[in-house]
Amino acid sequence: MSGVRQRERYRIGCAGWAIPSPYAAQFAGPGTHLQRYARVLPAVEINSSFYRSHQPQTYARWAASVPERFQFAVKMPRTITHMARLSGVGVEAALKQFLDEVTALGAKLGPLLMQLPPSLAFDGVVAGRFFETLRNQFSGGVACEPRHPSWFEPSANALLVRHQVARVAADPAVVPAAAQPGGWTGLTYYRLHGSPRMYYSAYSTEFLETLAQKLAATTGPVWCIFDNTAAGAATANALHLAKLLCPHTVE
Repeated sequence: MSGVRQRERYRIGCAGWAIPSPYAAQFAGPGTHLQRYARVLPAVEINSSFYRSHQPQTYARWAASVPERFQFAVKMPRTITHMARLSGVGVEAALKQFLDEVTALGAKLGPLLMQLPPSLAFDGVVAGRFFETLRNQFSGGVACEPRHPSWFEPSANALLVRHQVARVAADPAVVPAAAQPGGWTGLTYYRLHGSPRMYYSAYSTEFLETLAQKLAATTGPVWCIFDNTAAGAATANALHLAKLLCPHTVE
């Protein structure tokens, strides 16, 4: 597989495009942090959208500033996942607004990420209705990161498959099954938050080498986002994993 094709299949990146000072030399050159980041890594996850909306022109500006093959995953707003809990008053309007905003990324829009609150148990009626609403408006990739144990039962997995929603493989995992991808197999999406100390701990070389072997054994597009950003470990881990999987595209 060519370097370009590897880079497109393995979307390795961080939650956000901050460049910690110890790694600045690996993102050399002119431009904004996003422009410098995007010349080295092939993808990023936008988390700020969870807390606040961004204007379509903001997304369009970000899209225009990165290379052609770069992609953004975008986290769904908490108004939908945490406040409305997929079914509250105004959820359809909030979803439409979010989709109207993010589609300004055009071809550089990757998957939508739904991170659910730990207290949100699986309800097939509620989840099914929400996924139907989402799929009536959006046909692209969707990855769901549930954090209640009930989402890892066969009925929940079947619903995700039916609506072509991938279940995120997360670390730390709330139950053993949460460490493995689930749901729709057309997309593989890992979110690594840092372990044992969430958001801070770096992953070992052994962990990353094992992960690279797992990702290489999958088929279809693979996303792996490092969310252990608090002390800069995400950048180092993303660079290391990208070099293992795409050795000819990462210096």
